[in-house]
Amino acid sequence: MYRQVGLPSFDKNGLMTRGLIIRHLVLPGQLANTSHVLNWIAGNLPREVCLSLMAQYLPTYRAVYKPPLNRRLTKREYNRAVDILLNLGLEFGYVQELTAADECYVPPFDGTGVPGIF
Repeated sequence: MYRQVGLPSFDKNGLMTRGLIIRHLVLPGQLANTSHVLNWIAGNLPREVCLSLMAQYLPTYRAVYKPPLNRRLTKREYNRAVDILLNLGLEFGYVQELTAADECYVPPFDGTGVPGIF
């Protein structure tokens, strides 16, 4: 994807008009995987690549029965993920607050209220 769209370009209002944003959802108990992904990005893409480190994981459906996915991220886990990101020099992008993990953002998966889903 990076080869197709390159680094981000922004308009005069600060909106991205072209480029790649890599979104990575940090999962509870999976910091080794986050570290692996971030190391790959740092080793294979320019430092200026736009990265969104997401803290919005919520256990739903059957995940509530599967530790460690049955819980939200801890502050310590997410802070470690942010530390890994910054230590790799990946400083262009976005870091969410832990408060982003809120059930009000979870859509109804039964298709009600979602345009285009029957």
